Amino acid sequence: MYQIEIINTGAEIMMGFTLNTHHQWLAMKLLDLGYTIARQVSVPDEGKAIRSAVSEAMDRSDLVIVTGGLGPTSDDKTRDEISELLNRQLIYSQEVESHIRNCFSIRKRPMPESVLIQAWAPEDSEIIMNHHGTAPGLWIDTLVNEKNKSLVLLPGPPRELYPMFVDQVAPMIRAKLPLQSGAKLHLFNVVGLGESQIQERLEKGSLKPWIDKGLELGYCAGRGEVTVRLMATGGSANEIVDSASAEVRQKLGHTIFSESGESLESVVIQRLRSMKSSLAVAESCTGGFLGHRLTNVPGASEVFWGGFLVYSNAAKSKLAGVSPKTLDQFGAVSRETAIELAQGVKAAANADYAISITGIAGPGGGSTEKPVGLVYIGLATPDGVSVLERINTYDRETFKLITTQQALDLLRASISK
Repeated sequence: MYQIEIINTGAEIMMGFTLNTHHQWLAMKLLDLGYTIARQVSVPDEGKAIRSAVSEAMDRSDLVIVTGGLGPTSDDKTRDEISELLNRQLIYSQEVESHIRNCFSIRKRPMPESVLIQAWAPEDSEIIMNHHGTAPGLWIDTLVNEKNKSLVLLPGPPRELYPMFVDQVAPMIRAKLPLQSGAKLHLFNVVGLGESQIQERLEKGSLKPWIDKGLELGYCAGRGEVTVRLMATGGSANEIVDSASAEVRQKLGHTIFSESGESLESVVIQRLRSMKSSLAVAESCTGGFLGHRLTNVPGASEVFWGGFLVYSNAAKSKLAGVSPKTLDQFGAVSRETAIELAQGVKAAANADYAISITGIAGPGGGSTEKPVGLVYIGLATPDGVSVLERINTYDRETFKLITTQQALDLLRASISK
């Protein structure tokens, strides 16, 4: 297997102002291609740090991917440092200049001449055009200790880096670093079970023969879901992974919501579209986060009517029609209120399905009878209303994510029958 390293540059990463998500994203994309990451480091926007990290990485790895430091400002030093490290002149690209000028022209913005510094590249670089920004990526092949090495420089902003990698860099990696042995990877996205529960179901006998034959079984816990990874290499890779995948489907059943990396909200939207059914939501404690997730999915407008953000009791009554008597007798956080919220928004939208969420996000506001984290999720369908009760004792942000994950899975289970 090839040795691949990732170097992420940026003072904002080192200071904690920006979360480094590049490693996770690139590692997953490379894994999809059959490659694994041997090492990842983050360094500040300092010439010495960048040069040292790249030099050390190229000594031991076949491919080094560097993100950040290709922009037009004074702290963008990657391009110059790599040029000096490899002892290559910077060559000006008229093609990149034209691209940059066109980007500003399309946006009808004045162009500072300083941005044209991005048109310089180390000689013999293969320029990777940036269709979502101005800074191009660069692929540089070189010799280190008489061994062929590849260095890829990519811009830091995710909206530029991600499509550039998928559309242009991934095919280059396949062509320039062909896998010598067969490799097969399959991923399962699972909701409703923890890592240890999944491991117990899978590794008690049924998968052991395939593990003995070379199956690599891995688990990656996210917030509200787990990714199960099956991988094998060699001539029997397909047989091993395909047979093991059949066992996983049997053992995990309906808890599997995707085998192609789709989000839970995407799966729900696609299913609703195929059914030609509509959905509305009424959210209290999640503050619109469910609607946010749903509208992140392309095509959601075909099925998602919208919803009510009913944070106060007055909003619950005025918008969703919850009876003041219900609120007085049972409280805003109750099974009864969740039912009326779901029924109310379903009727207002004339929707086929409706989800309601009401709960106590914390850290205050709880009691012995209704502790912090208590949440009721209502689901109104053509057949009636059901309510899911959960205790989600997390910070507020995680509370919202986990709660909306539970709401989406409740709907998924109903429309998958």
